[in-house]
Amino acid sequence: MGDAQDDYTHFGYESVPTADKARRVGAVFTSVASRYDVMNDLMSFGIHRLWKRFTIDLAGVTPGEVVLDVAGGTGDLTAAFARQVRADGGHSKPGLVVLADINAAMLAEGRRRLADRGVVDVPLARANVESLPFADASFDCITISFGLRNVTDKDAALRSMRRVLKPGGRLLILEFSKPLSPGFGKLYDQYSFKLLPLMGRLVAHDADSYRYLAESIRMHPDQATLKRMMEDAGLQRVQVYNLTGGIVAVHRGYRLA
Repeated sequence: MGDAQDDYTHFGYESVPTADKARRVGAVFTSVASRYDVMNDLMSFGIHRLWKRFTIDLAGVTPGEVVLDVAGGTGDLTAAFARQVRADGGHSKPGLVVLADINAAMLAEGRRRLADRGVVDVPLARANVESLPFADASFDCITISFGLRNVTDKDAALRSMRRVLKPGGRLLILEFSKPLSPGFGKLYDQYSFKLLPLMGRLVAHDADSYRYLAESIRMHPDQATLKRMMEDAGLQRVQVYNLTGGIVAVHRGYRLA
């Protein structure tokens, strides 16, 4: 019986065959891709832009670096990094940013939005973060923004990202987390399980995907657990930065060898 249970994982609060989770997550993001940014603004009251700005600043990307934005979606972080890696007046070689996502619809939306921003020199890769198709020690910095909680095997994903980091490189994970105050957590639950599906139905015409969003957040490891998982994957000097009362957290860790 125990072995059979290992073949199942969570999809929100639902238990599903492990092999089926990626397909179901893919269906969610294919459904919401065209409304993804609009819904992010509505759900967070625009604060997601500040969370991403904090992550971009914390990444400390400099001219000439090679950056991977995993689960990069519509390219918010990618666009910022693309500007930062450009050569600074000839004093360094041009850098590179790669936008990767497992979902074809999100990748297409990212391509379109990057073009709207005038960013046309970014390679796109359809890639599963659990087994990234890049050589060892390829990137100075890797970011994954609101994507890790949707991954079936998070430990494999962390190991995969560490593998493709250069020694001295850093991984930043921006993700929903656990509110620090129990009282605030209760209010957040009310908002998540009542208002998010309603907004999803009215704006994205898809209440179920946003109900899954609320559930997936609750199933994601809390701040301390994710920190430990990163360390177990071989990342060091892991730091946690709580934002908006712990609704969101940024974890930053380094590959030192």
